[in-house]
Amino acid sequence: MPKPQIDRLETLIQRELSLILQREVKDQVGFITITGVKVTNELSFIFAYYTVFGGPEVLVKTQESLDRAKGFIKNQLALRVKMRKVPELVFKYDDTFEKGRKIDTILKDIK
Repeated sequence: MPKPQIDRLETLIQRELSLILQREVKDQVGFITITGVKVTNELSFIFAYYTVFGGPEVLVKTQESLDRAKGFIKNQLALRVKMRKVPELVFKYDDTFEKGRKIDTILKDIK
């Protein structure tokens, strides 16, 4: 699949995932934001990156909820996004905000 098509697919999946998590998932997923989606070139996997507001215990509960709801979410995604085969869905915590905050703190300490 050409790169522009994959980019459009990733944008569409990110939008639909956000809506599904916001409106459809009954399990407690916390205050979650889908920060990005990466679809592998061979369309085998969808990596959905997310952040969640709260401490480590909220992060653990959110990951457990996402893992439990993964089948439902994948089915909902299949209904909304036209694909021959919906790739395996993998949720990954996006820690770039925390890394950025650590770097910012280090830079302030240097001054």
